[in-house]
Amino acid sequence: MSTALLDHKAQAGARNGGVPARRAVIRWSWRMFRREWRQQMLVLALIVVALAATVVGAAVATNTPPPAGAGFGTAQDMATLPGGPHLASQIAVLQQDVGPVDVIENQAVAIPGSINTYDLRAQDPHGAFGQPMLSLVSGHYPAGPGQVAVTDGVAATFKLTVGDMWHQGGQTRQVVGIVQNPQSLLDEFALVAPGQVSTPSQVTVLFTAPRGKNAAASLGSVSQYVVTRHDALATVGLLLIALVAVGGFTVLAQRRLRSLGMLGALGATDTNIRLVVRVNGVLVGVVGALAGTVLGLAAWLAYRPELQSSAHHLIGPFQLPWVVIGPAIALAVVATYFAASRPARAITRIPIVAALSGRPAPPKQVHRSALPGVALFVIAAALLSYSGRSNGNGGGALELILGIVLLVVAIILLAPFCLVVLARLGRRAPIAIRLALRDLARYRARSGSALSAISLGVFIAALVCVLTAQRYGNVLDYAGPNVASNQVIVYTPGGGNGPGNGPGGSSPSGTASTPRAQAAVAQNIARGLGSNTVIELDQAGANLNHAAAGRSWSGPIYVATPQLLQAFGIKASDVNPDADILTMRPGLSGLSDMQLLYGDNGNGSGGNGNGPPTSWPCPKGQCLANPVIQQVGALPSGTSGPNTVITEHAIHALGLHTSPSGWLIQAPHPPTAAQITDARLTASAAGMTIETKSSTPSSAEILNYATAFGIALALGILAMTIGLIRSETARDLRTLAATGASSFTRRELTAATAFALALGGAVLGTVAAYVAAVGYAWDNPLDGLSELSSVPARQLLFIGVGMPVVAAVVGWLLAGREPAAMSRQPLE
Repeated sequence: MSTALLDHKAQAGARNGGVPARRAVIRWSWRMFRREWRQQMLVLALIVVALAATVVGAAVATNTPPPAGAGFGTAQDMATLPGGPHLASQIAVLQQDVGPVDVIENQAVAIPGSINTYDLRAQDPHGAFGQPMLSLVSGHYPAGPGQVAVTDGVAATFKLTVGDMWHQGGQTRQVVGIVQNPQSLLDEFALVAPGQVSTPSQVTVLFTAPRGKNAAASLGSVSQYVVTRHDALATVGLLLIALVAVGGFTVLAQRRLRSLGMLGALGATDTNIRLVVRVNGVLVGVVGALAGTVLGLAAWLAYRPELQSSAHHLIGPFQLPWVVIGPAIALAVVATYFAASRPARAITRIPIVAALSGRPAPPKQVHRSALPGVALFVIAAALLSYSGRSNGNGGGALELILGIVLLVVAIILLAPFCLVVLARLGRRAPIAIRLALRDLARYRARSGSALSAISLGVFIAALVCVLTAQRYGNVLDYAGPNVASNQVIVYTPGGGNGPGNGPGGSSPSGTASTPRAQAAVAQNIARGLGSNTVIELDQAGANLNHAAAGRSWSGPIYVATPQLLQAFGIKASDVNPDADILTMRPGLSGLSDMQLLYGDNGNGSGGNGNGPPTSWPCPKGQCLANPVIQQVGALPSGTSGPNTVITEHAIHALGLHTSPSGWLIQAPHPPTAAQITDARLTASAAGMTIETKSSTPSSAEILNYATAFGIALALGILAMTIGLIRSETARDLRTLAATGASSFTRRELTAATAFALALGGAVLGTVAAYVAAVGYAWDNPLDGLSELSSVPARQLLFIGVGMPVVAAVVGWLLAGREPAAMSRQPLE
């Protein structure tokens, strides 16, 4: 380094005061931070809440089923191979190409008397990659051909304890232990030693391909079975930290305007003054990050037992996504530094005399176009559309992530424009409302970031609501709880949904060989459940289908017998005499290109399968094109129950024959575990099976939780933002009060500010959610656009109308206090 350059740097350091000046400014900033911590409490609260929400949200998202990496163990790649003669050669190809592998063999076994199954699993407890998927509860792992370890569910089902001899599947094994899959407590299996599953139906091979090598692209025909684990970061929570900090430090810089002006009058350079604000940002970021992390960890530890129960897998106290939380903590400090940099630069442009007066500089009119934000919306929609179109082929993951990121950036770019639109819409409003909207548009440095943060919270909630309504609104591939909690379905041999049941399946042997004997078994089970309501479920070898490719029907088609209609309060006069199908599925009656398959095309028993593809219109004698479908809301909504039935009119017209497929029992109360076990054993003795309520949530549960989350997050950010905005405009409030403005006017200002921010965030977030949903579903061959007609109107009204109204009411109630020291400028 030359002497001239050293002299130049020395002169520059002397002009700025050098290291002693920077050290003095940092000490002054730290002293001011300690003395004025109450004034910075709102900014600290913003950062603490945002980081705590990121910690808890990332932990919950990572540990909610399926947990991150579930099924992979410690491997990065997994191949799921079907059983068959080529299995050994496929595993050999994998070993030769990728090195060490961990092989897990599974054979699905039906539980007698139930449609549920368990896996007979051969796995090495000390395998190279599968150890996290297996843990020992009691006893020891099986070590020989005559030993087995079972999960708690299998032990309870077959009434087994350690040391018992288990006679199952023609073999006798000794139970040597109780095991579990920590990543999924719903995984029920019987563990045997490696090599003890003679005919596996499915084999999972875990491995980690060499770095930089695409395993799926180099394995030939085996590549179609390979998937790779992808870890995603919770970027939304990190963005919230940055957004809420920008407005906060703009307010803090304005609060310290007179102090910074005095510092400049004493000879401090612009660099020193900027350093004051930036150091303050770092201090606030460090304190807020530490406090937020501690609060988030405390909330996580308190919530962990409940999540562990509902997620059905073990979760360690510190089983957290540190790859998300670590960057979030760092970003809390980095974001506050950069968030403080903008007001730091702006504060040095204010003349010293103006700074000493304490009056804020008039905001510069920045004319920014909304076109970049709109363009990003369009690009994001195109990427999401491509991702949806590629979803059926297993691709589109990168486009999906990039589309969501661009959509978030578009929200941030459009937030200031939304404030300008609100201000223009309020030109003819009363003076207080007009002032509030004008200030939001003028001071977009603080209000724009707040609106972006609110919009992101609403975006998350609205997107969950829209996607849930889309999935549950698919009238063909129906989703939801299978039966009501007080209902039990008893199936005839071959009439259920488990292995060996359904159309074309083999019927298990049993003693109830006639319909009368099977009905007697169903009555016996009903008496054990304390029920007198037993509804016979008949099938006629009929099924529904849609002519469009990729739009298949799911669910059984039962017969609308007089007994079934009477049981659900449906009178004969309520049924259209020409109706072929009665259904409670909303929208099915208006769907075109429907086909009613029967005979061989209906798969014989009218079960869950679909007949062979047919042309449109379908040939007569094989199916009925566009059958008359009538919607009847009184039918049950369970996916396994008689939600869609074929009328006796259609049976006579098509010449079909009916036969019993099962019985629906409606008990006065949900059955207990002991009653379910007794019913299963009774059904098993007769070669029959039962089905009880599964853990599938209803759409109302998902929608309500998502709505509550979005509103709570948005209102929390809004409350803290309103506190910042009102504190910055305290001088204006004092002026208004001194000139005769009543508390009504002050309330109007705060209520209008809260309402405008909440309304703008609700509209922008909801529009972004629909852009994401419509873009993804537009050309998706599996979902299609028609399901988007199921709009979650009630939840969106709560977000779009209820949230702004609540914000306005709360702002009105909390803004009536008259400002202190109205006649003088308080010293800060």
